[in-house]
Amino acid sequence: MLDIKEINSIKKELLEEDTIIDIAELFKVFADSTRVKIINVLLENKLCVSDIATLVGGTQSAVSHQLRILKSAKLVKYTKIGKTVYYELSDDHVKKLFNIGKEHINEI
Repeated sequence: MLDIKEINSIKKELLEEDTIIDIAELFKVFADSTRVKIINVLLENKLCVSDIATLVGGTQSAVSHQLRILKSAKLVKYTKIGKTVYYELSDDHVKKLFNIGKEHINEI
C-alpha cells in the first residue's frame, strides 16, 4: 500500500479533469463502426461523400451525418473543388490512433 507521499506524487502527474473529459469524448467518436469504416477508407485517400458511402456500404445521408461528427471532433477536414467536397483525415495523429487500435486488436 502506498504512503501519502507516494499518493501525492502520483496525483501531481495526473491529467486535469477537463483533459480527461476531452480524451474520453475523442474515444467516443471511435465507438461507432461506421465512423471507423470512414476513417479506414480515408487513411490514404481524399474522397467525396458518394465514394465514401459506396466504400463503407452506407447512404450518402448517413455518411454525411457521420462526417459531421468526425469533423466536429477534428478528425477529418474537407476541401471543396468546384461543387464537390472532398474529405481527408485531419492529420497524422488520426492515422496513428487508428493504427495503434488495429495493432492492439491484432495482438489479442
